[in-house]
This record gives sequence, structure tokens and C-alpha cells, in this order.
Amino acid sequence: MKDSRRADINFWMIMLGLALLLASALWSPASAGPETPRGPVVLNENVSVNGTIVHLGDLFQGAGDKAGAAVAYAPEPGRRAFFDVNWLYKVARSYRLAWKPLSLKQRAIVRRTSITIDTEEIKDHILAALIEKGVKNDVSIELNNRMMRLYVPGDSSATMAVQDISYNPASRRFAANIIAPADSPAPTHTRVTGRVYRMLEVPVLNRDIARGSIIRARDIKWIDIRSKRARRNVVTEETDLVGMSAKRTLRRDAPIAASDIGQPVLVAKGSLVIITLKMPLMRLTSRGRAKESGVKGDAIAVLNTQSNKIIQATVIGAGQVTVTPVSHIAMN
Repeated sequence: MKDSRRADINFWMIMLGLALLLASALWSPASAGPETPRGPVVLNENVSVNGTIVHLGDLFQGAGDKAGAAVAYAPEPGRRAFFDVNWLYKVARSYRLAWKPLSLKQRAIVRRTSITIDTEEIKDHILAALIEKGVKNDVSIELNNRMMRLYVPGDSSATMAVQDISYNPASRRFAANIIAPADSPAPTHTRVTGRVYRMLEVPVLNRDIARGSIIRARDIKWIDIRSKRARRNVVTEETDLVGMSAKRTLRRDAPIAASDIGQPVLVAKGSLVIITLKMPLMRLTSRGRAKESGVKGDAIAVLNTQSNKIIQATVIGAGQVTVTPVSHIAMN
């Protein structure tokens, strides 16, 4: 009797175990389909995509045969999109990926690969379009958005075109529509505005010049500046700079005012000079000491060290002065 009961208990225990196994199989999420992939799944936290779609395999390593599934739109070229941990976890669950976040701060940053068209290239295209409309080519332009750049998809050509440009000569302002890429069937359209400035070419220094230094031809280069920013007395000719002396320290690449330069001091106060007296049949020289400084052509007082008399002499060179014949007595 006991053996019979024991057999009945074993039978029902076996049946209960089978029922539990069956219920577990029916309840398990795996019953909805095989989980793929079976290997480790790792989140890609920094992603670059080239097209308009973000795929499952872009976000997760180990996505297996589901890697090509489209899960989101990619951001615009040159921009980023942020996917937080909640969204990522829902995507992983919906595609049966065995991924769990390491922390609530995990996220994926998706960047759209792009080619940059920089500000200078944009300005060059607009300037060319303005010149075609009759604007003189001795001008430069400035965009209202000085840091403007265009971003085109990385799998396209970095081309642009200027359309519908307008220009007001009175205000010197322009507006234009830029499309990029120019050869794309669906380019982006960007409105650009700015202003035109007349330019002036001026000589400047290619290095800093200290006060009292002489400016040489090798020290000069040419740059373009806006004509309105040029001071009224700015030097515009190279010949007005060469051989002149700096009255103060002059910086490289900066326009030079006429008041910042002058004739170089050829005779310094207190320095020894050679005094020359020229007459029709003779030439006399003597030594002296300058009582004042002078540039070429200045009349300065000079002490004749031989006669100990002060005379008026004209500066003719570095450390050299000359006197007229009427001063001959002073030479004795």
C-alpha cells in the first residue's frame, strides 16, 4: 500500500515538474522568437553615420542579423543627436538584444559625417556674384554671421551656388540665397546677408620697428584695409616711408600715420661732427661738436673745437655739416 502511494506521489511530482517547465517556456520572452544575437552586446557611445538613417548596428555592437534595422533619423550634416539610456533600452528590448545599461547616465551621441564649406569660400562666391552684378572688384565683404559655415553630407560634393542676390548701392548691403551641394537634387537653402566695403592698399611694416630706427625698403609689404578705417594721414606710398625714422615703436601689419614718422636724426646733440667749408678753389674741414640735434637740411649750432666758436651749419649727412663761405672766419 505504501509503495502504491509512493508511486502515485512520484507520478504527480513528475507531472507537476513538466507543467512548471511548460509554463516557464510559455511565459519566457524567448517564446516570441529566438533572441539574436546570442553573443555579448555593447553600446557604441560615439557614433558617426554617413547617411540619413541610424541603424541598430550603428548603436550596438553584436546586433547580429538585425544590425541593418533602421531605428532613427540621423541629424543634419555637421550636427549631433543624443539618445538617452531609456530610449536605448527600449530599442534593445524591442529587438531582443541582451543589453542592459551600466548606469542611468549612459547615452549614445550620433554625429553626421559632413564636409565643411568655410566662411572664406562662402564670401568668395558671394563676391564673385556681386562683381557680376557690376560691383567694383576693389571691395571686400563681411557677412552678418561672421562665423557662418555650411555643412554638406560626407557622401556628396562640397559645392555651392549663389542665387537671387540683391545689392543696395546706397547702404552697400546685400542679401543672397545659397544652395549646397549645388549638384544635389535636394540641396539645403541658406539665406545670407552682409555688407560691401571699399578697400585701400597701403604699405605696412613686415616687422616691428623701434623708435629712432630707419625704415628700409626690405621692411615694407602691402596689405588691403577698409578705406573708411584708414586715418586721414595714413601713408599710402612706399616712397614716403623708405629712409624715414620712426618717432615711436611701429608695429607690423599696422597702417602708418604720417605723424608717426619723420626724417632721421643725422646729427645728435653733443656728438662730434665734421665741418666742411666749400669754396671755389679749396675745401676746408674741421671738427666740431653739435649743440643740437638735426635732420638732413636742418641748420644747427655747432661748436668749432679748433676755434672754440659757435657757428651755424647745415646738416648734410650722418655726422656731417657744411657752412657757407661767409662763415670762413669762424673756421680760423
